[in-house]
Amino acid sequence: MAETSGGSKKLLWVMILLVLLSSAGAAAAIYMVMNQEGNGSSAEAQAQVQPERQSPIFLDIEPFTVNLESDRGGSRLLYTGITLRVGNEQSKEILAEHMPQVRSRLLMLLSGKKASELTSPEGKRALSREIIDALSEPLAENQAPLDLREVLFTEFIVQ
Repeated sequence: MAETSGGSKKLLWVMILLVLLSSAGAAAAIYMVMNQEGNGSSAEAQAQVQPERQSPIFLDIEPFTVNLESDRGGSRLLYTGITLRVGNEQSKEILAEHMPQVRSRLLMLLSGKKASELTSPEGKRALSREIIDALSEPLAENQAPLDLREVLFTEFIVQ
């Protein structure tokens, strides 16, 4: 009989240990599931806060050649291709509709420059800002403001 009670004590301890282990496993599983649901709702909230990625809107202007203002080196030429990055389709449409005026403003601006002003990176950045300023002025009456973001020089040769 002593052997039987010793065996049942071992069985009792094994059963208690199994119950504790299964309870711990169940608690861990519940914690993981609840933690996963919390992360999912947090990810959903972040997705709602962050706007959708928008593709950039570009308007290509055909390359053109301009006589630059004379300097010590004599008469110089600028051959340039320009692409404008705009913030919305409306700005792109307005610029495309008024392309002769856009090109005229660019030609007038560029023809007043000297080659020495345009050959440095700083000169090109300054020219980019001047182009945005020149094109930001209304092209027509009752025109909505243009959303010009950036001037990109796709070709730029000073000769």
